[in-house]
Amino acid sequence: MEKYSVYLKKFQIAIGIAVVALVVFIVLIVKTVPQIQTISNIQNDYKTQSSTLADTERKLEELKAAAARKEAENENVMKAFFKPIEQGLDTEAVISDEFGEILQIIRDNKIKTRSVKYDYDPQDDNFVKNAANRYHVCRVSAEMIGTYANLENFLRELYKHEHFLDISKVEIAPYEKNKRILLASVQFKLYAQRDPSSVVDTPAPAADSGAASPDDAAKSDPMAPTDGGISPEATQ
Repeated sequence: MEKYSVYLKKFQIAIGIAVVALVVFIVLIVKTVPQIQTISNIQNDYKTQSSTLADTERKLEELKAAAARKEAENENVMKAFFKPIEQGLDTEAVISDEFGEILQIIRDNKIKTRSVKYDYDPQDDNFVKNAANRYHVCRVSAEMIGTYANLENFLRELYKHEHFLDISKVEIAPYEKNKRILLASVQFKLYAQRDPSSVVDTPAPAADSGAASPDDAAKSDPMAPTDGGISPEATQ
């Protein structure tokens, strides 16, 4: 019996050790499973966010590419040069017809012109230097008065004008007596095709510069309103 008692004690010790080990194992499992689940959730979230980020970056690159293509298309659009209906006109007469289109934009946007100066066939212009026998050129320097919205729309329409022109300077300052009104100094060049029958191999001499204006409003009192224009004093 004593022999069996020894074996029974050893068996009980083994069972006790096994039970303790099982309990420890269960405790470890209980503590580890939530952590494993948390890690798994973090990994899943990371994969999801990585996928979303990659998709967003792809869409951003597509938008950038589309914007670049659109900009390139806009730059590559060739605008037609103004071509007078009547042939044989000099630079001043041709530019007067073309400026009529710009003047209409000014009036449509209710902008007042304080003064307009014309410089016909300026010698520093590349077209005058290299193709004076093919194109009429005029640098227009205009002093204008208008609201923020009207001047913004005018510049937008001038930029989108159907005929080729070059906007070379835009300076804007608020009117001291009324900050809602802007004083704008705008300079742009107008170009027009010459009469093909008058085109010769050598460049034609440049016309004299002058300040004559086809628009009588440019000769009026600088602060007096013109057709479709506004007067700063009137907005006080």
